[in-house]
Amino acid sequence: MKLSRRMILQGAGSLPFAIASLRTGALAQSAPTAPSDVPPILFVHGNGDYDALWMTTLWRMESNGIARDRMHAINFNDPNARSDDKVEQAGRSSTEDQRRELAAAIAELKRSTGAARVALVGSSRGGYAIRNVIKNGGAGDVSHAVLCGTPNHGVFATDDQPNSEFNGRGAFLRGLNEGESEVTPGVAFLTLRSDGMDKYAQADGRFIGKPGTPTGVSVEGPELKGATNLVLGALDHREVAFHPRAFREIYKFIAGREPARIAIVPEQSVRLSGLVTGTPGGAPTNRPVAGATVDIFRVDPETGERKGSAVHSAKTGADGRWGPAQVEPSWSLEFALAAPDAPTTHIYRSPFPRSSDVVHLRAARPLGPADKDAGAVVIMSRPRGYFGLPRDVVLLDGKEPADVKSGVPTDSTATLRLPAGEVGRNIVAEFNEERIVARAWPASENRIAIAELTY
Repeated sequence: MKLSRRMILQGAGSLPFAIASLRTGALAQSAPTAPSDVPPILFVHGNGDYDALWMTTLWRMESNGIARDRMHAINFNDPNARSDDKVEQAGRSSTEDQRRELAAAIAELKRSTGAARVALVGSSRGGYAIRNVIKNGGAGDVSHAVLCGTPNHGVFATDDQPNSEFNGRGAFLRGLNEGESEVTPGVAFLTLRSDGMDKYAQADGRFIGKPGTPTGVSVEGPELKGATNLVLGALDHREVAFHPRAFREIYKFIAGREPARIAIVPEQSVRLSGLVTGTPGGAPTNRPVAGATVDIFRVDPETGERKGSAVHSAKTGADGRWGPAQVEPSWSLEFALAAPDAPTTHIYRSPFPRSSDVVHLRAARPLGPADKDAGAVVIMSRPRGYFGLPRDVVLLDGKEPADVKSGVPTDSTATLRLPAGEVGRNIVAEFNEERIVARAWPASENRIAIAELTY
């Protein structure tokens, strides 16, 4: 039987996945015996991202009996790294900024749960903050560290940009990797990586804007001497953190046993809430946006048309929060976000099977020169993975988007620009078995539609 993404998200099933390829270094440590209760878990997002990417992982954890109040996902204030880690840059964070914020989040999770130690799970750059905290005094607070697609030996390792935290030859990564073992004693480390499909673990620099230039790193770059290193097959940079396959290994390593289920168990009643953030100066931030209006509509899953008036309306205060909104787990939804100094953004989503307090909303990028002749702009977004590869069927308005490339997946969005005469038409976004219908709103009114894929 073929297991579709929709079945994974909506059903409650058994464990159909094959065992991962296991790579263990000569100094690899064994995970400690799992306690009777799983330690509290803190999830750490990557560069430019936010905690909402862990939503489906949180749902899967809950579906395996992990209490929601024993899990937290951090939101770094300024998620993008500095160009030079030693030079202050507006709207961007240093490695020390992230170390400090993560240490505070660990302390708060320990306080709220009463636990002596917590488990940390990081995607991409989030793994840097985890290693930095552990190496610099925080090992006693951490039982497990899971690093998903973290470029532990750099996105590149060259003499260029010596102060970039992503440079394997730079001071930051050399400091983390020095010594015979690259892990800190007393903490169980697991790395998860792709078998060649991670754009940040490539020998050629074409994915970082330098085609034909050797990067000095390889597909094995995320591995660490002294850790348990798993290869998850042909998954991309984000999938090695957010794919159901990754969830299985994260859960098993922390809990010491297989998860009872991979599928998300739906709830009968769903409450949604979240945070509105923005992109001041063009850089994404996780700082709250006040004065934003959020309207939620139930829509027809086949046409994208609204079914009645808004089921929830809110205006954010200083904390940027909206909600809670009560919805049914079978409803397809449109979130209409009007934030100051940003396009009005209409976000279309498939049903939410469970409640979530990390349904964060960020307005779409401003309309630019490439959009000047467009009557409408529709963006297809896959936050938890990239587009590409022969394994994927990607269709936007019935056609393969021009910005979806073959080979290694390179982007998480695809854009459709429509002439003025097609404004108001319903646009179908399809990724394998997931299908979302969005409406083409007029760009002349500074409106953009986003079809956001759950998986």
